[in-house]
Amino acid sequence: MSRKPKEAGFEATLAELETLVAGMESGNMPLDEALRSFERGVQLTRDCQAALQAAQQRVQVLTQHAAGATLEDFEASATGAATPP
Repeated sequence: MSRKPKEAGFEATLAELETLVAGMESGNMPLDEALRSFERGVQLTRDCQAALQAAQQRVQVLTQHAAGATLEDFEASATGAATPP
């Protein structure tokens, strides 16, 4: 199944955004093209922000799970012996 442009990876989205910005900064773009690039840039920025927010939430979940994890003695678990609470 082919990927929709909206589902492109974060790095590809960021690269496209950087290309658009560089093109607009050059000052050689006609106004209508600059406006289309700006609109596309706004959408790419939102996509990047959403991806970063999702990654931040995943990190928070993993961190919370790790904070609640208990350490177990490797030797005891390898031999099958119970470890004290």
